[in-house]
Amino acid sequence: MKAHLRKVLLLAGLLTLAGAATASAIGSCIGPLCVSVTATLQPRELPKHGNAPVSLSSVVRINSHDGSTPPTLQTLEFLFDKHGTVDTRGLPVCTLAKLEGTTPAEGRKRCADALVGRGSSKVLVSMPGKAPFTFTSPVSFFNGAPSGGNPTLIAQGYETVPAPKTLLVPIVIERISHGRYGFRARIEMPEIAGGYGAPLLAEATIGRTRMRGGKKVGYINAHCVGGRLQVYGTMRATNGDFFPATLTSPCHTPG
Repeated sequence: MKAHLRKVLLLAGLLTLAGAATASAIGSCIGPLCVSVTATLQPRELPKHGNAPVSLSSVVRINSHDGSTPPTLQTLEFLFDKHGTVDTRGLPVCTLAKLEGTTPAEGRKRCADALVGRGSSKVLVSMPGKAPFTFTSPVSFFNGAPSGGNPTLIAQGYETVPAPKTLLVPIVIERISHGRYGFRARIEMPEIAGGYGAPLLAEATIGRTRMRGGKKVGYINAHCVGGRLQVYGTMRATNGDFFPATLTSPCHTPG
């Protein structure tokens, strides 16, 4: 197993399109590497027809039970329940150019109107000749310009070693038709800390409401069909490790 990790987990919030009103957790291990996900969805009561705004939160933990550094994460891919949707109509957009070179505080100030989520990440850095150490970074999620008619998120992180650097990851939320799932997001993971950073923890909450035409709408909205919402996620490492996980959240309609 490699002694360093080149990718950082910035988008844990995307795991949360199916959570629970009380936190639910899924965990799995392959060899010494273990990944756990805890997700919450608010509110739990949702309409049967139409959509209501929801707030999505998630905590992802990555560790190794033998003390070794986890292998390099290469890609994340998520399939989201077709009974949820992303609504960006009338929502301001932010661009990669506007966020380039910004600190977390500067990014949130420049693109305050496009901010749809917040979180944080914790990274283990193992550089040659230095004792391992950790650092944390705020993570922001901004509404980006549509790509091919599909909604786009821009995730912003920030590293301080070996030198200060802004990390930007665009994520296209593609519409699909695949059984229970109606949306897909694939994320190519960025290099962090010169290739020596290993993600240990990622927390995120995504959800913003606004008024449109006298009605409250959310960045993410959902309705309840069949008593549940669901998301299927996979993590793939460069050493071949593959972590699939399905999160299912109970929901109910009024009455």
